[in-house]
Amino acid sequence: MPDSTSAPLLNPLSGRPEPDPASLAERSAASQLSGSDRSTLPVPAAPPTPDLKRLAETARDYAAARSSANTARAYASDWKLFERWCRRQGFDSREPDPQVVGLYLAASASGDGMPKAAASSIERRLAALTTTFRSAGTPLPRQDRHISDVMAGIRRLHGRLPAKKAALYAEDIFAMIATLPQNLRGCRDRAILLIGFAGALRRSEVTGLDCGPSQTEDGGGWIEILEAGALLTIRGKTGWRLVEIGRGSSDATCPVAALETWLRLARIARGPVFRRVRQANSDVGPDRLVDAQVARLVKTSAMKAGVRSDLPEAQRKALFAGHSLRSGFASSAAIDEAHIQKQLGHASAEMTRSYRQTRERFKVNLTKAAGL
Repeated sequence: MPDSTSAPLLNPLSGRPEPDPASLAERSAASQLSGSDRSTLPVPAAPPTPDLKRLAETARDYAAARSSANTARAYASDWKLFERWCRRQGFDSREPDPQVVGLYLAASASGDGMPKAAASSIERRLAALTTTFRSAGTPLPRQDRHISDVMAGIRRLHGRLPAKKAALYAEDIFAMIATLPQNLRGCRDRAILLIGFAGALRRSEVTGLDCGPSQTEDGGGWIEILEAGALLTIRGKTGWRLVEIGRGSSDATCPVAALETWLRLARIARGPVFRRVRQANSDVGPDRLVDAQVARLVKTSAMKAGVRSDLPEAQRKALFAGHSLRSGFASSAAIDEAHIQKQLGHASAEMTRSYRQTRERFKVNLTKAAGL
């Protein structure tokens, strides 16, 4: 293991050195001297104290936690792609040169020397570069015309509406859980589908649940089962929120009953709620499910249930993912919009309205209302 007193502190994304605690200590000592003293007295190179070193580690941990794990992985991948492109072109990727970044964006959009990317992917790549350069202490001037004008052209020529996943409604969920096997894994998957739908949860919020607060370091929330239902404390994109999931009208479709059954049969009382099940011996392991498994569950069970069987198979596969549960709840619940907004954790009602998909179309006939 490298000596922390000699190894440079590296930026978590770019790998570039960050200020050393020793230099911070020197600056702190110098700031305590008067202006005249500063000009006449030498400042000793004081080694960083254990407290200062520990504080530097804590600051790095907080900096690393500024984004979700998925965002950090995506940005790291985008940065490596930029580094490879710069090496091939003979540019220095560490310099925040707007002209170089503009050329990179153009190459991404045109597919010149690299796979062609959608406008939304290019937006994320630019965000990754901006974040990485800023974290390294060398901000990228995004408003420079070499970047802003190129991005404006990319949005105009290649931009398109975001492809939304199809909503899954209550009747679809019933058909999907009917396809699940009658074993421990099927019991778990049934609870995932019902809790994810009734709670309007993101897939990461489903897999991030623990049985109680402060039980794991990677948890994103916890559950509390009450007589009236389940109360979920969720750490989402907009901060912490409480999600109420009441008991259903039937045990066969009740999300709380499904959750209780899973926890009882899997003998889970602490730690991650949804875990891997070893199919060979139906043994429940300690590892938390990853959110991609929720997306696969939604897709495969929707296909088996014949949801949207009027469409070709390839098109059906592309329609469904983990977000289909969240979108389906928002479109299904016949209650005041404010309640739906709270359940989804949206900061604006406009975002909530964008989730109310096909069932809201032509509900109000403005043509007739205009007299035609």
